[in-house]
Amino acid sequence: MSKTILVVDDMESLRTMVKGYLTQEGYRVVTAANGREALFVARQERPDLILLDLMMPEMGGYDFINAYAREGDAPIIILTARVEEGDKVLGLELGADDYLTKPFSLRELTARIRAVLRRAEKAAGDQSAPLRAGDLTLDRQSREVTVGTTTVDLTPSEFDLLATFLSAPGRVFSRLELLDRLQGDAYEGYERTIDVHIRNLRTKIEPDPRNPRYVITVYGIGYRLSPDAVSI
Repeated sequence: MSKTILVVDDMESLRTMVKGYLTQEGYRVVTAANGREALFVARQERPDLILLDLMMPEMGGYDFINAYAREGDAPIIILTARVEEGDKVLGLELGADDYLTKPFSLRELTARIRAVLRRAEKAAGDQSAPLRAGDLTLDRQSREVTVGTTTVDLTPSEFDLLATFLSAPGRVFSRLELLDRLQGDAYEGYERTIDVHIRNLRTKIEPDPRNPRYVITVYGIGYRLSPDAVSI
């Protein structure tokens, strides 16, 4: 069965162009002109991935991400004409998995979509036993994370980052390597987005995010799971 992609943008010409291209690539494509309409379409169509513009009438992209997080978990790729780093970082902090700046190559867009969908499929198909470190438990079958007895809501990117660390305690991962684990391809220049995901992850799982117990920074290289955390 073909994957369903929801394209959300207030420019009809862009929706038409992206829909036509992705349809030729074998995807089923549905569209919406703003965030409010997108919520309705998402409830009806249950998309496998969402392509989301930020600046739209009725309901913008940021508000959509906040609202959608309460009822769906499809990965989100932001499509935006805004080039300020703060805008991209905010989108990632709210739970988006990737972003492309307009104008973008349709071939690159398709590559990003395939990479994100591959990652989601791999995670969904992983039926391994739960991974643990200290009072932290990650269940790849149910995609549930708990700290002690408290369930923690993670975005798909945060979940996959944590699973990567828990699978290899003590191993140092570079930013590019982590980006490759998330997207399937490491796009040079985007590796700093890993820092945003790590910061968000720490906020959700660490007792004190400023003095992390689990995800440790290895300066000049990347990150690792503290080997001491496994025996805590």
